[in-house]
Amino acid sequence: MLAGSPGPHVFVPSRENLQLADHDVDHFERSLRMRDGDPCTVTDGRGAWANAVLRQGGRVEVQGSWRKVAEPRYQTTVAFSLVKGQKPELVVQKLTEIGVDRIVGLMADRSVVRWDEAKVDKALLRWRRIALEASMQSHRVRLPEIVGVVGSRSFFSSADDVALANFGGAPVDDQRRCIAVGPEGGWTAEELQLVSGRVSLGDGVLRAETAAIVAGTLMAAARRSTQL
Repeated sequence: MLAGSPGPHVFVPSRENLQLADHDVDHFERSLRMRDGDPCTVTDGRGAWANAVLRQGGRVEVQGSWRKVAEPRYQTTVAFSLVKGQKPELVVQKLTEIGVDRIVGLMADRSVVRWDEAKVDKALLRWRRIALEASMQSHRVRLPEIVGVVGSRSFFSSADDVALANFGGAPVDDQRRCIAVGPEGGWTAEELQLVSGRVSLGDGVLRAETAAIVAGTLMAAARRSTQL
């Protein structure tokens, strides 16, 4: 992420192709009232960014040279159980702003929400758009990977070093790279048997969407402490 960079932030297809998407042009010109020559920052979504100015026709013009932000020391993943309504969209938005690298939707044994394939495909398109907008808001230079929706048992068998958010777990430290957050009803005994790692998200009883955001926040803080 870029701290204190001037103006709004936008993703471009590549360093060679600086044409903005139509919805970004509309956002800049209509919502932000930007005009030709106004400053912004651009990124290729792969870690490179540059100062730029907006030009007519929906293009940006790079000012100076491209710079590269180093890869984080390790990648973080939050897998969250599906919840009702627009709460999954809130989770994706906030985890993106926090800086989580990989976001996974889970269908746990006790998940009330059950999506068919068409619903999953539609949700993923929406989540990826939300992640892009949140990355612009937070001035990220790499987009998070949006995965899912997958069954909890399938995810647990394929994920490395996953820990379940559960009361009595260990504090979140820089050894925790992947945290799974269960549904409001909690994990079943069978799910708990599949994963040995446990982490605590605090003393209170959190809603599922709040727990996912807290998990991402704690992992981001732990990773940042290793890079200072």
